Amino acid sequence: MDKRLLTILRCPVSHKGLSVMKKDQLQKVNAAIGAGGLVNHEGTKVREALSEALVTDDGKRVYPVNDGIPVLLEGESISMEQIA
Repeated sequence: MDKRLLTILRCPVSHKGLSVMKKDQLQKVNAAIGAGGLVNHEGTKVREALSEALVTDDGKRVYPVNDGIPVLLEGESISMEQIA
C-alpha cells in the first residue's frame, strides 16, 4: 500500500488514521474468521480470510483491502472487540 495514500486515509466512522495491519494481528483475525466467529458491522458473517487489512490507530476497527483497494465502508468494517 502506498505510504502517501495512508497519510490521507481516515476511518469513515471515527476519523482516526489508518495503518496496514501487521501480520501477527492479521493471523489472529483470519483465525477468528476460520472459526466462524467474526461478523462485520452490518452483522454479516465474514467468510473469507483477509490477505491485507487496514486498522485504525486505536486498533478498534479493521477494514479489508481487496486487490490492493481499501474497502472503507462502515458496514464492511470489523470490530476488533470480537477477537479475544
